[in-house]
Amino acid sequence: MDLGISGKRALVVGGSQGLGLAVCERLAAEGVNLLVFARNPERLAQCQQKLQGDHGVSVETFAGDIVSEADIDQLVAKAQEVGGVDILVLNTPRPPSPMRDFLDEQDQERWDQGYQQQLHGALLVLRKVVPLMTTSGWGRVIGITSASIKQPMPRHAISGIFRAGVQVALKHLALEIAHTGVTVNAVAPATVVTPAFSQIHDVSKRVERVPLKRAGTPEELAATVAFLASEHAGFITGENIQLDGGQTGSLL
Repeated sequence: MDLGISGKRALVVGGSQGLGLAVCERLAAEGVNLLVFARNPERLAQCQQKLQGDHGVSVETFAGDIVSEADIDQLVAKAQEVGGVDILVLNTPRPPSPMRDFLDEQDQERWDQGYQQQLHGALLVLRKVVPLMTTSGWGRVIGITSASIKQPMPRHAISGIFRAGVQVALKHLALEIAHTGVTVNAVAPATVVTPAFSQIHDVSKRVERVPLKRAGTPEELAATVAFLASEHAGFITGENIQLDGGQTGSLL
């Protein structure tokens, strides 16, 4: 199926590895040109070389920290320099490790880190990048959150609390800018296995809680993001798509 986004330009935040890299791969395969933002310059260089070599699209990179307003301002300037942003994919860093339950989170430094990386940084990106998108009559904003925002999970206190804040921001934004032709949605994964996920979770135990009795893949998440970025998803906005194999017990 032609997604109708070949030639569009996507900014992928946190796109040099894991879920973000899988999203970059899928969008590049659809002919989308990329601006990839992450902290590690070496990983970004590897990502750029691979995506350009495999898909022949334009790939620009920018190394910076999502919690730095100066870095985000420079990212916006880079985006304007290379042709703007049609698609924004917001993939924030993982929560502090090890993950803990709420009453076990007594270290203020961990709360501060979680707030900065998972909520403050996301709000910075949205506030500064989205205004670039609202004048062309078309755009897609997709946040990658977590299934724990809808059904709290053991040891996901920091992740669930701050990613729920991101979800509220996305919903506000969806309603505020719908008239501009820019849609805003979220994908909320659980038990989608990356190397980083495997380092902090016992995958076999997590799979026991999944009705489909298997883990999800980064490619499945990337395909969902690509659909939400497509022309076919133009009447979907303000939604939170669970990508969890049926784990979330809520009806809505």
